[in-house]
Amino acid sequence: MPFVTQRRVEFRDTDAAGIVHFSAFFPMMETAEHELLRSIGVDVMPRHVPEGMPITWPRVSAHCDYRAAARFEDLLTIEVRVAKIGSSSVRYEFVFTRDGVAIADGALTAVCCRLAPGGGLEKIAIPEETRHRFEAVG
Repeated sequence: MPFVTQRRVEFRDTDAAGIVHFSAFFPMMETAEHELLRSIGVDVMPRHVPEGMPITWPRVSAHCDYRAAARFEDLLTIEVRVAKIGSSSVRYEFVFTRDGVAIADGALTAVCCRLAPGGGLEKIAIPEETRHRFEAVG
């Protein structure tokens, strides 16, 4: 079952014609992803990790296809589902609608990484507990 959230289009999301700028959909997808993660009990950036180093989810792919215009103050419904769970990556798919009309759809793929001291990243397998939580919204 997909996770569903809503977002009202803000003035800053629009271009000179009052239409949502294509780039505004990417932060909306990220925000919806973060809401999904919190809803299933997965920290976006854990502060305390038993292994000693936090896990982070850098993006390796992002795209969005546009179907219709959205405008200032439109209320968009965003459905998010976990489309694929790999050994170390997860792919989210997003559907944006307004009053049942398809506005856009997109996808993000993120890789599970351990954040090393000094900011380096090390790809790791998705922890089993996290994998089970993702499967619940797949």
